[in-house]
Amino acid sequence: MGRRIGIVAGSGRFVAAAVSDLRRSGLCPVVLGIDGETRPGVKRTAEVFAAVKPGELGKALAFFKKNEVSEIMFLGKVRPSVVFRPDLMDAETRKLLRGVKERSATALLEAAFGFLEAGGLKILNPGSLLESHFCRPGVLTRKILSPDVLGDIDFGLRMARRLADLEIGQTLVVKGRSIVAVEGIEGTDVTIRRGGRLAGPGFVVVKAGRTAQDMRLDVPAVGLDTVRALVRSGGAALGLEAAKVAFFQREAAVALADAHGAAIVVRALG
Repeated sequence: MGRRIGIVAGSGRFVAAAVSDLRRSGLCPVVLGIDGETRPGVKRTAEVFAAVKPGELGKALAFFKKNEVSEIMFLGKVRPSVVFRPDLMDAETRKLLRGVKERSATALLEAAFGFLEAGGLKILNPGSLLESHFCRPGVLTRKILSPDVLGDIDFGLRMARRLADLEIGQTLVVKGRSIVAVEGIEGTDVTIRRGGRLAGPGFVVVKAGRTAQDMRLDVPAVGLDTVRALVRSGGAALGLEAAKVAFFQREAAVALADAHGAAIVVRALG
């Protein structure tokens, strides 16, 4: 049995594959699932598995300590809307939140990290594990883009970077250099559907990271479900920031975009 590593498994199709990669590399994944977030397949990939409610930090720490884990990483998303659900919290989490003045997703994660680190756990950066999922600049699809669509992508990515830095959201829906929808607590795919209803066909979706992106806190990501939401809502293109936004199920997502005449473009931001 290899070195034990703890995984807090949020939502996302890539989480199970990432845990499997850890096992193949000789590590022993001790996985903590989150009720309502973790996909069922993750349990099958773990050496040890248990699940807690999103706000049960005390139970999370106890689980890892019981299983002799000293290093953990976060994979996938946990919706920050848990802050509005005290019924999902244990006493430790409720006490912790009383000291958090600004309840952005980053502030909440930083508070959770502080609690876990005070309990003896080291938080690892999953960036190296996900390196192959980050894209270089370029056009990934066959669609020839119009100047208007390219302009919307470039405009949108610049705006998305600014809003991400302000902890407002990482995903925007743009049409005609106008910001139609901004990602909120509901997540990327719901934002796309909402923006599509407002903008009508031909809109662009963009996703960018923060200027200083701490991958321990958050890995901006898209996948096949993102492209499904785009094409079903009549979107023209998806624009991603190079080296900052992970793209999972890339081959299938690009094929789906090509089949519906949509484009996927990766741009570098200075």
